[in-house]
Parts: sequence; structure tokens; C-alpha cells
Amino acid sequence: MKFTRLKWIVIAGVALAMAATGSMAGTLDDVRANGYLKAGVNGDLFGFGKPDAKGVWKGLDVDTARAIAVAVFGDADKVKFTPLTSKTRFTALQSGEIDVLTRNCTQTLGRDTALGLDFCQVNYYDGQGFLVPKKLGVKSAKELDGAAVCVLPGTTTEMNVADYFRANGMKMKAVVIENTAELAKAFFAGRCDCLTSDASQLAGTRAVAPKPDDYIILPEIISKEPLAPAVRHGDNQWKDIVNYAVLTLINAEEFGITSKNVDEMLKSKNPKIQRFLGVTPGNGKALGLDEKFAYNIIKQLGNYGEIFERNVGLKTSLGIKRGLNALWTNGGLLYSAPFK
Repeated sequence: MKFTRLKWIVIAGVALAMAATGSMAGTLDDVRANGYLKAGVNGDLFGFGKPDAKGVWKGLDVDTARAIAVAVFGDADKVKFTPLTSKTRFTALQSGEIDVLTRNCTQTLGRDTALGLDFCQVNYYDGQGFLVPKKLGVKSAKELDGAAVCVLPGTTTEMNVADYFRANGMKMKAVVIENTAELAKAFFAGRCDCLTSDASQLAGTRAVAPKPDDYIILPEIISKEPLAPAVRHGDNQWKDIVNYAVLTLINAEEFGITSKNVDEMLKSKNPKIQRFLGVTPGNGKALGLDEKFAYNIIKQLGNYGEIFERNVGLKTSLGIKRGLNALWTNGGLLYSAPFK
């Protein structure tokens, strides 16, 4: 009797904990009931998350959120974007204000364990660097002793730069501003000697500078920054859906499936491609989605390579090379789990 009573006390405690943190086991149901996905993004980072002049959201992280919306609804437009700062992003996810965070966010042990979050498949491998004016005459980050450094608060960036300066016996003056756009303005106005952030963010900031050619990104990369979508801890089905929405983009590129040839690829005799595109059923049911979810994602958005090149690639003003974000077969880190 004592064991039975204890068991029900434990079950009740778990139920109360789940209630306190929202509908943990039913995010998919909540999203469907709302009729759209609520995605937290960076609202002012060119190439990753920013509305254009017509108010249309664009960027690699934005397209990641759209892929999740396609997986759930079959429609890339069924998503509401909420711009979030580095300080508000985690609270918005924890509170249920958003369903998924697809804003440049580094997976760390502390965030995994202390914030009640689960990180999914990395959608951009990055590293922290330094942006400086050419007129400063600096060629290396090790020449920045005594510099005033613009940095966002509450980020891995803030800790990394402090560690880097300390490890190299240098001093710095931190200029801390919460909003990304305001931080960039402070840097361009000369309030600090350099701006430090993820190299991708520095490229986006330089691209919107009054005179982009007046600034350079120094060669040093001082950290590992695996940027990945995040969901609330405890809802395994929702994590699987977000995870495999991102993996769909990568797997499609591995197979050579694009938005232009996906209809033709439906006729493929390759059993792996048949399963992947839903010609052979099973994957959709396993996730609680339509069997054609992967086909729909590729048809509407393209594969990872298409999304990368469209938003941040060499033909954009950011001009970012694939690098670590190339497929594993091309020397990068992108590698998809099998869809079977």
C-alpha cells in the first residue's frame, strides 16, 4: 500500500510539473489548434532573420521555421515570426509564447540542463570572431589589447570574449548593448573599436553597414558555436518533428534532390528515396505528419544548399562560403540520419 501511494504521489508531482510548464506533451496539437507555428527569430540579422522592405521575413533561420511549418501544415506561410533579443529568447520559449526558437542560438551544456530546453539538429555551424574598421590598422585579434569591444549581454559571446582576452594577457572594455541593431549602430558610430559575435552575424552586420568595404572580419575564430533550433524539454514528438524538418533539408541535398527536380525524383526506383519522399509510407506516420512532409518541404523551400545560397551564400551580399556547413562528403559537418 505504501508503494502504491508513493507511486501515485510521484505521478501527481510529474503531472503538476508538466502543467506548470505548459502543454509539454502536446505542442503539435497546440500548433494545429492555433492554425500556425509560432517561431522566435532574430528580427534584425540580415541573411538569417529580418523582414525585407515589404515586410516579408527572409533568412536562413526564417526558412528553417518555414520548413517546420510545411512539415505540420504543408504550407510555408503558416508561421508567425516573433523577433526576440538575446535576453528574451529563452523566456519566450519557456513561457509558451513561441513553439520553437529558430534564432541564432548556441547549444551548450548549461542551456541544455538549466533552462529546460532541448536543442535539435544544428542548422548552422559557426564560431565567434571580430569585426573592426580597416582604418584601425589591426590584422589580428591579438592586437586588440585595451580595445573597447561591443558585445551582446547574456550570450556565449560575452563569456568567450572575456576568456579570450584573459587567456592572451590582454585587457578590454566591454560596451554592452542588448539589441543587435543598436549594438551595430554603436559600433558604426565609433563607440567601440571592434564588434564581436558569431562570424555569420558579423557578416550580416557588415553587409548593412553604410560602407561595408570599410570593415574587415579578423582571421581568428575563438569558439565553437553550433547554432540549432530549440524546443521546450519534455515533448519528444515535437522535438522529433523539428529535428527531422531540418534533417530533411540536409538529406535532400545528400540525395541531390532540389526544388526543381523533386517531382521527377518521385519516380526514382531507389527505395531510400521512395521512403524519404513518402512514396513508400511510414515516416510520416511515425512523426504524426503527412507522408509527403519531406516532399512538401523540398518543393516549397528547396534543400539545405538552396536555402544557404539563397540567404547567405557567395552570390549574396554576405558572401559566406559553405565551409563547415558543407555536406560531409564535401569536407563539411552536415550529415543526416537515415529516413527509415
